[in-house]
Amino acid sequence: MSRSRRKSPFLAVTTCRSESEDKKSWHQRWRSRERTALASASPEALNAHFPSLENDVVNVWSMGKDGHAYRPANDQAAMADRIANHKGRTPQERASLKQRMLRKLMSK
Repeated sequence: MSRSRRKSPFLAVTTCRSESEDKKSWHQRWRSRERTALASASPEALNAHFPSLENDVVNVWSMGKDGHAYRPANDQAAMADRIANHKGRTPQERASLKQRMLRKLMSK
């Protein structure tokens, strides 16, 4: 998988590295709601029980990642160049930073 590449240049619009904490908290809330609903239901009502939906428990727009946006390859190259010029001290370091950033953007 180290050589796998994106087929389309859609990147996440994010302010965080991972959404795992958000997912963990909403799964806990969903499971606790289901536990209480199943514990309070009568045996006859268990057959008619439908699990609650994701939107009843959490607002997905309040999570860390907001969605995906299209970023063409030339925009990605410009962004990588801008970051490399800001962080790199020597021309060789800037070139390697730009190459690393482009690989990171195009990897899965």
